Amino acid sequence: MGFRLPRIVSAKPSLKRIFSSLETAVVPKGHFAVYVGEADEKKKFVVPVSLLKHPSFKNLLSQVEEEFGFNHPMGALTIPCNEEAFINLTCNLQSS
Repeated sequence: MGFRLPRIVSAKPSLKRIFSSLETAVVPKGHFAVYVGEADEKKKFVVPVSLLKHPSFKNLLSQVEEEFGFNHPMGALTIPCNEEAFINLTCNLQSS
């Protein structure tokens, strides 16, 4: 069971590379880590805290909290949605 995010705008390939390259063990200041994916196929993403001010991202987090809570064994927030949909959403929010 996961969330389906509406495909708002396809992210530019350069922005997709930025999010993929930010998958590091160290989370830089001003960012937070999330695991995205369904079942055992989760991938770590490091995203800027500025996304927390966007209503679309707040809505996603509310849905995740309501369905799954925030206590996760992986140590970071887990968002059970399609990886490409998450990248599209975050990249769209970054560029707005």
